[in-house]
Amino acid sequence: GDKKGITRFGSALVPLDEALSRAVIDISGRPSAHVSLGFKRPMVGTMSTEMLEHALESFATNAGVTLHVECLSGKNDHHRAESAFKALARALRMAVSKDGFGDVPSTKGVLM
Repeated sequence: GDKKGITRFGSALVPLDEALSRAVIDISGRPSAHVSLGFKRPMVGTMSTEMLEHALESFATNAGVTLHVECLSGKNDHHRAESAFKALARALRMAVSKDGFGDVPSTKGVLM
């Protein structure tokens, strides 16, 4: 749709034990991904850490959003990954929430 009435921007800081991640999203129609999770090992369980970062990049590209996700601290790669994806979920929920104005949230009046 035309994205009328959404907040458009969202951000979240999410801890999981010793890990802390930040996600920021702009539902802009301009896909861009900036991902820095700082994994220490090549695998989290049975999943490649490279694929976890690729999943975030693919989401941004296919959803047409600008996305910044980074793990700010944490020793355990599983905790780093989980806090990052939870931060993204909370940021996305904020960005798609109703803003109360009902307009397209853009100075240009349109979002792609």
